[in-house]
Amino acid sequence: MRRGATFRVAFLAGDRAPRLITAAIIVLAWAGCLILNWPGHFSWDSVMQLAEGRSGAYSGQHPPVMSWLLALADAAQPGAVLFVVFDATLTFGALLVLALIARPASWFGAPVAAALAFAPQLAVYPAIVWKDVLFAGSFVAGFACLAGAVAIWARRPWRWSLLGAGLSLLVLGALSRQNGLVVLPFAAAAVGWMASRSAARAKAWRGVGYTLGFLAGAAAMLLAATAALDTRLTGPHGVAEQWEHLEIYDVVGAVATDPRYRLGVLNDRAPWLESMLRADAAPVYSPSRIDSLEDDVLDPLDHRQGVAAPIAAQWRDLVLRHPLLYLRVRAAVFRWTLLTPRPAECVMISTGVDGDDDALDAAGLDERQTKRDDAIEAYALGFVATPVYSHATYAVAGALLLALLLRRRRPTDVVVAAMVAGGLAFAASFALISIACDYRYLYGLDLAVIAAALYAAASRAWRSDR
Repeated sequence: MRRGATFRVAFLAGDRAPRLITAAIIVLAWAGCLILNWPGHFSWDSVMQLAEGRSGAYSGQHPPVMSWLLALADAAQPGAVLFVVFDATLTFGALLVLALIARPASWFGAPVAAALAFAPQLAVYPAIVWKDVLFAGSFVAGFACLAGAVAIWARRPWRWSLLGAGLSLLVLGALSRQNGLVVLPFAAAAVGWMASRSAARAKAWRGVGYTLGFLAGAAAMLLAATAALDTRLTGPHGVAEQWEHLEIYDVVGAVATDPRYRLGVLNDRAPWLESMLRADAAPVYSPSRIDSLEDDVLDPLDHRQGVAAPIAAQWRDLVLRHPLLYLRVRAAVFRWTLLTPRPAECVMISTGVDGDDDALDAAGLDERQTKRDDAIEAYALGFVATPVYSHATYAVAGALLLALLLRRRRPTDVVVAAMVAGGLAFAASFALISIACDYRYLYGLDLAVIAAALYAAASRAWRSDR
């Protein structure tokens, strides 16, 4: 046999070929996503964030880190296209790392990667400038770095570099979505497990030390970054107003669900507000989204003094004294978020560039909705009636992957399992805070399960290693 033929046989029979071919498909998918969607998609929110980033003054209605990163990207290349490249690189970079560390390599990884590349969650979403996409990419890339650290744990410089990168990316995710904080304990537990497993003695104490150190580092980075970004705020942080809107939404939902529910606190402290919520808000309430309350309820209340305290007290009364009614309200809202039963009432995708004229001018963007944008939107919406575009599908698949990974329990399996568990916990947090059924809210769950599925497909031998 000739030398070239011998090399080809050895290459195809070894562990390297399936990993490299899978990696090549992921790189091609990354390039394809950027080419298809160039120069990215900006919704009303992202146009405002870029405009604020360019001005250096943040209103507080959006995560400051979004405006800051968009400003950096815009300074390098007008239009902030580098932010789109950054988002896409986080997503596909995470997939690449997980595919390369999967052991022993399997040929299933390549066809699975090729099939997944056509899903809207990979073909389109990474190029949409949304905080939810930044969170999802940072979240999955952070765990990919932690998995990479455990794969080369004995190489101390690389280990610490990857742990630091993973921590930084997870903090970035928490800065972009506040409920992204829920994934940090899962990451810290995975780091602690890695440390305890590698120690010859004092395993438990070593693991606890790494876990607490990871959480302490995350807290310090979050506090420092938040303090620095808040120096650019020109008004109060939007969190308080957003929380007040959530309280109003829940109270109105309780009245709409059970008209017999008595608004005793409001009756005593703000009778006019009780009348407003019953007469104006309850008839137009929808568990699908809060938008129906904006014009006649939320906007007028935002400009009135003395609303926050009685609303907060009434909301506490609902939660503490009528917990079953509160849970019914929240369950109805979460059903819309998780299942999107009527997609036409939910924002499933956003393409082109959309915003008001002043914001577009401040952002240096032009309104855009080309035939290509329409075609991309139509392509994505073509999956709406299928399991590919269903959070419930990814939740079930995630639960199955979690069980399989914990059963096999190889070193990197535990980190990937922690990522899936974090994604499920992140999705579950919307049971308490969701105010709309837009698909992007649970995109982090979808991406975590997609990454875990690719990792599982790229590795073979599914028996337990215990």
